[in-house]
Amino acid sequence: MNRDYQGEISGQGSVVKINGIGPVTIRPYTKNVPIEAPETLSDAQTSLTIDQGNYFNFEVDDIDVAQQTPKIMTGAMAQASYDLADVAEMYLADLLYDGVPAGNKIGTDSDAGAIIPDPSTAGETAYDYLVDLSTKLSEAKCPKAGRWVIIPPWFTGQLVKDDRFTNISASGSPEALRNGIVTRVAGFDVLESLNVPVVTSEGKDNSEIIAGHGMAASYAEQIKKVEGYRPQDSFSDAVKGLHVFGAKVVRPTCLALLTARAVA
Repeated sequence: MNRDYQGEISGQGSVVKINGIGPVTIRPYTKNVPIEAPETLSDAQTSLTIDQGNYFNFEVDDIDVAQQTPKIMTGAMAQASYDLADVAEMYLADLLYDGVPAGNKIGTDSDAGAIIPDPSTAGETAYDYLVDLSTKLSEAKCPKAGRWVIIPPWFTGQLVKDDRFTNISASGSPEALRNGIVTRVAGFDVLESLNVPVVTSEGKDNSEIIAGHGMAASYAEQIKKVEGYRPQDSFSDAVKGLHVFGAKVVRPTCLALLTARAVA
C-alpha cells in the first residue's frame, strides 16, 4: 500500500490528506491547427482518518535480569514489533478484500462457484489463475508495473510444482522463483502471508487471494509512544508502546480477487 499522504499524525483520530490527480484529457492533434488552452488539473484530494490503535505492555522481572537472561528485553521488543505489524496486516487484508469491485472477482464463496486448484495438474491451474487475475487488472486499465499478489502458503505449494514458476529457462525471466523463495511471476510481485482472508462456506475454507497495485490504497501509521517504566507492584522493568494507523481504498479498480480452495 502506498504512503502518499500529507499531514501530521498526532494520535488516534487524526486526519491526513491523500493527494491524487484527476484524469487528463487526450485530444487529437491536427498539423498547423492551434491546440486548445491547457486544462487545469483537479486535485482529487481525500481524507484518511487514523482510526486504528493497538498497544503492547510487558515487563521483565529483575530476577531474569540478574540471571543475565540473554537479550530478553531486545527479543521482547522485536516480538512486540512483529506482533503489531501482524495485527495491522490482518486489518489491511480485510480492508482490501472489502474494497474489490464485483467485476474484478474470480470465483465465489459458494461451494459450487469456488475456484479449486487441483494438485493433479502439477500446479498449472494455480499459475493460470494468477494470469487471470493479471488480466482482470489489465482490463481495468491498472498499470502493469508495480502489481502484487498475496497468497497463502498452500497456494505457494501449488505454484512451485509448475516449471513456469520455478524454472528460469522455462519462465524466460531472471526474476522467476529461485530456491523456493516467492518473488515475481505472471506480472506480480508474489508475497506470501498467513493473513490472507479466509471465508468459510458450507463447511469449507476458501482463501481470498488479493491482487492489486500500489495506487489502489493508502496507508498511514506511526509508533506514537514507546515508554519504559518501573511498575509499583513488582520488581521489574516494563515497556509499553502505542501504534496508530489508518488506511483507505482510493482506486478499487486496481484490486482483483481470486477465491480459491485446496483440494482435500
